[in-house]
Order: sequence, then C-alpha cells, then structure tokens
Amino acid sequence: MLGCRVFSRVGAHIPAMQRPARDLEGFIAKGSPEERLLVQIDFARLPRHVAIIMDGNGRWANTRNLPRAAGHRAGIQAVRDVVETSARLGLSVLTLYAFSVENWKRPRREVDTLMGLLREYLRKELMTLQRNNIAFNVIGRVEELSAAIRRELTEGMEATRGNSGLLFNIALSYGGRAEIVDACNRILHDRLHDSGAPAAPVDEALFARYLYTAGQPDPDLLIRTSGELRISNFLLWQIAYAEIWVTDTLWPDFRKREFLQAIVDYQKRERRYGRLVGTEPEAVGVSSDKVTA
Repeated sequence: MLGCRVFSRVGAHIPAMQRPARDLEGFIAKGSPEERLLVQIDFARLPRHVAIIMDGNGRWANTRNLPRAAGHRAGIQAVRDVVETSARLGLSVLTLYAFSVENWKRPRREVDTLMGLLREYLRKELMTLQRNNIAFNVIGRVEELSAAIRRELTEGMEATRGNSGLLFNIALSYGGRAEIVDACNRILHDRLHDSGAPAAPVDEALFARYLYTAGQPDPDLLIRTSGELRISNFLLWQIAYAEIWVTDTLWPDFRKREFLQAIVDYQKRERRYGRLVGTEPEAVGVSSDKVTA
C-alpha cells in the first residue's frame, strides 16, 4: 500500500487508558474550563478514532495581516496540543488531514513551506511522540512526496513502531476518492496475479482491507475547524457513520478546550447505525496485533 505501514486495532472493546487522571495531571489546570469539560467525559465511551480536518490557517494569517506561511506555522502548536491530549486521554487513533492531493495545485512556495514545516515537526516532536508512547503513521499517495520527505517519514514511523499507545495518522497527498481508486486497483492487481482458487465476490470487509487505514477502526468523530460545512474529500469510505462536529475556531487557535468540548458533545449524541432505539450492534472482533501492508 504505497509503502505505508498500518496497524490492526479493530474492535468495539479496545481498552481505554485505565487511569487517565494520572496521565492528565499537570496537563490540565485545576479549576480551568478544560477541567470542567474533562469531568463530563465518560472514559468508557471515548471515540476510538477521531479524525480532524485542520482548516483556517490562511484566514488566521489574513486577519493578522501576516503571510499564509505564518498561519501554517501557528497551526503546528495546535497539532502538538491535540496529539498529546489524544494520547493522554487514551484514544486509540487520531488522523489529521495535513495535505490533500488537491493541495499540489497551490503555489510552489506554499507547498515547500508546508513540507518544510512537516520535516521540522518530525525532528522536534519525535521525543514527545516517544515519551507519550505514540506510534506515527502516514496515509496517502506517499510516492508523490519528495525522496527527502519520504525518508524522514519512514524514519519517524520506524522509530515509533514499537509504541503501543495512540496511533497518530497524518494524511499527506491524500484524497478520499484517490484512496478508493487505489484500493480498486490493488484488488485488481492481486486478482490478476493470483493463480489460486476463483476469487470471492468483493464485499465491504474485503474492500476495507485494501484502504490506507486497513486494520484500523473507522472514525467515530470527525472534527472540522473554521466553520466550513464540507468534508473535503477526506476519508469518504471510513466516515460513513462518523459523528460530525464543526467549530468556527480556526485551526491555529484550536486547543484541548475545543477538543474536549467535541468529545463531550459527541458523547451526548445517540448513535444508531440504522438501528431502532434500544437495540445494540453486534460485537466486533478485537485484534491488537500490528500489521504491515
């Protein structure tokens, strides 16, 4: 799968952090708005997978009469805060939409700035990822990135391969339609070169195994910043039943307070999956083994 490593953490009963208060002590100030939100969270019902469309860097810069690059740089602090908060809360998977296949159409200088910030983040934050037991992973058409970027991404993934806490996906050169097309082509490739038994019909479970996120739970919660009401070609297959939470906050201003509010609001919603009220979904098998694609 384009050289990307993915993890198998499928199932409805993935354990949350046993004593989250211990890991959040000193990270969230006593008496703060964040603490008031934290006490409302049921740690037995955390979303397993949170996906975020990080939007608003350019507008943040424009309102301050700054170049767009300043907005992208300011957004790095939001990434740090959300990633560490996710790990300390005990989430299983966090996916951030960093660079879409459409973003290649932006001015070359802006693309170079974004890639430079990515490299800077990896260099500066690797120790933080290790300290918080976070596994770093990349999804998307990685072969479209430069060799230097691919090398540093691979180094980051390899360095955190043994970590068993939060799985942090960063979507780079990513598009939901592109992912589905790539999955179809991989299925066709495998069947063309498979001389074994006749191929079984393609069902949803088989198709999901060919996605960039193979083996991961689908997002339970999709967050979008900047107030835009669209999903921008992000995880089109995987967000079929995700709860969507939109905030007017621009990404560089997004912090743990907004993140905790999103989780509180998520837990107030009734997730039916097409069922009637009062019925329960069938249990899903659990696998904690990591796999490579």
